[in-house]
Amino acid sequence: MNILITGGAGFIGSNFVRYMLGKYPDYKIINLDKLTFGGSLENIKDLLDNPNHLFIKGDICDKGLVKEIFAEYTPDGVIHFAAQSHVDRSILEPEEFLQTNILGTFTLIDAARGFWQKEGSERRVFLNVSTDEVYGSIEKGSFREDSTYAPNSPYSASKAGADHLVRAYYKTYGLPAITTHTTNNFGPYQMPEKLIPLVILNAVEGKELPIYGDGKNVRDWLYVVDHCTALDVVFHRGRIGETYNIGAQNEWQNIELVRLICSILDELLPDSPHRPHEGLIRFVKDRPAHDRRYSIDPAKIMTELGWKPSHRFEDALRATVRWYLDNRSWCDAVRDEEYQKYYEKNYSGR
Repeated sequence: MNILITGGAGFIGSNFVRYMLGKYPDYKIINLDKLTFGGSLENIKDLLDNPNHLFIKGDICDKGLVKEIFAEYTPDGVIHFAAQSHVDRSILEPEEFLQTNILGTFTLIDAARGFWQKEGSERRVFLNVSTDEVYGSIEKGSFREDSTYAPNSPYSASKAGADHLVRAYYKTYGLPAITTHTTNNFGPYQMPEKLIPLVILNAVEGKELPIYGDGKNVRDWLYVVDHCTALDVVFHRGRIGETYNIGAQNEWQNIELVRLICSILDELLPDSPHRPHEGLIRFVKDRPAHDRRYSIDPAKIMTELGWKPSHRFEDALRATVRWYLDNRSWCDAVRDEEYQKYYEKNYSGR
């Protein structure tokens, strides 16, 4: 089986490529990634010589390139991760998010429709990997797959637009599409501008740990490896035309999560001059339209496809902290000049 994975040099994408190559030795993975701020060859350098993995640097908005890939490699499935995916960046530069997340998705589904219509009746799947943020914020209860969309940031609005395009292509043209919505992921290879790696690395270096607002925003945290297993079962056994919510039912206030990370660092780094690391926490001005709470109900994927997370949160978080401590060369490589400029632009004056 040939599978086109977009955004396979990003955080979740690279973890998924590594997972699939390990589990399915007969699969050929074509990995298309533009290598913007969210992706890096550092994430997949151990995979570049794998004969079942072909990396192509390119833009999903490039119609000619996308059509060439379909024509040459005839993928049986597409797993679409590629996206501009940081809310803070979407507030600073929204146009890039609209371009990649909406027009890029259009380019992919239009190419898939054109090529798959010419092929036989074998099962093919376009798996659109999306976010719980399209539902907006919820005070009580949890969002289900049929909940109303109410995105509140340029990022989530662009992902909502992509979801609607995928659904329209399923309804209008019969594109064999499935969409998933996931909660906040964490684990190895996540870019340091995201909350968990940002806190780990800043704390190790004795820098302030910036917390938006009062720190009581709530997120459901899912270990990236568990997300990979969920996508695996959806891709292979999910019903065409359906949506599946993927969550761990593991909700934490931001401030409590940061305190937990600090306590883990206190334990792992007993000689750190910055202990207790919790003393580095600083509350900063909140970002615009900051959703208060995300919560999705994963009952459908659990009951229909038999999936559930297999990692205990505290164990996975500890393993993640250890990974960042043990891979400082990776951290230094991805915190390049572009990252430093973003960090200064986003946090200066807060």
